[in-house]
Amino acid sequence: MDSSPLKAALADVVAIPVTPFDPDGSIDEAAHRALLRRLLDGGVRTLTPNGNTGEFYALTPEERRTVTELTIDEAGDRAVILVGVGHDVPTAIAAAEHARDAGAQMVMVHQPVHPYVSDGGWVDYHRAIAEAVPGLGVVPYIRNPQLPGARLAELADACPNVIGVKYAVPDAARFAAFARDAGLERFVWVAGLAEPYAPSYFSAGATGFTSGLVNVAPSVSLNMIEALRSGDYPAAMKVWEQIRRFEELRGANGSANNVTVVKEALASLGLCRRDVRPPSKQLPESQRAEVAEIAAGWGI
Repeated sequence: MDSSPLKAALADVVAIPVTPFDPDGSIDEAAHRALLRRLLDGGVRTLTPNGNTGEFYALTPEERRTVTELTIDEAGDRAVILVGVGHDVPTAIAAAEHARDAGAQMVMVHQPVHPYVSDGGWVDYHRAIAEAVPGLGVVPYIRNPQLPGARLAELADACPNVIGVKYAVPDAARFAAFARDAGLERFVWVAGLAEPYAPSYFSAGATGFTSGLVNVAPSVSLNMIEALRSGDYPAAMKVWEQIRRFEELRGANGSANNVTVVKEALASLGLCRRDVRPPSKQLPESQRAEVAEIAAGWGI
């Protein structure tokens, strides 16, 4: 497997598209395609269907397959597709195999959903998935601050298709240490907590970042990565200031409204309904105007 194009795709804005819903609660495929085209037309070249901003855990297995197929079909050769997979090992493997068969190039493995995760078990979990799809790039999604970098190196020793990492522990110093313990040059490091953490994580070795905000304002996210690529941190921090309040609203109360705020902004622009699935909930009327004002201020 030539991983060079895949690594290049990870060293970019890795968009996590929302999953819009119809009034009856089903996936609004027409709106989904329109939102994907908007991202592609806006210059986004890496898409992650079935990420957390896409409400991965609220979708049925059939819906996740639909989102995967729809995204691959709409993107064509305009983007690299990194499909989110997870849950139990057989379910994750089946999703990874489906992604492969549908034409995806990579899978992102969501953090194992289990109250008791050992370091060795974390390796076993990811190894089972990676070995099932040796022709795909594999990107672990790391949210566990206790996981040592040496375990990632162990996984990659067994599975050379593990080529990148979405690191989402909110601690830049821990990220810097983890990346160096695992092998800074061995993987593409993606700042998994999006634009708010991108400048600090880039200073420690990240070369890409994930984004939900990009659904609303692709140019804002692309402006940030261009500034970071050129080492212009003052310019990157100007973008940071521009998106600060939006991301604060998303991150409040343990990120309870992470997806909700993005969909509210899209709804204010007339791009999709604001509907989210439990355990997420729509914003109260009192907060909707602020989100709409922020989105309007970006000059979209």
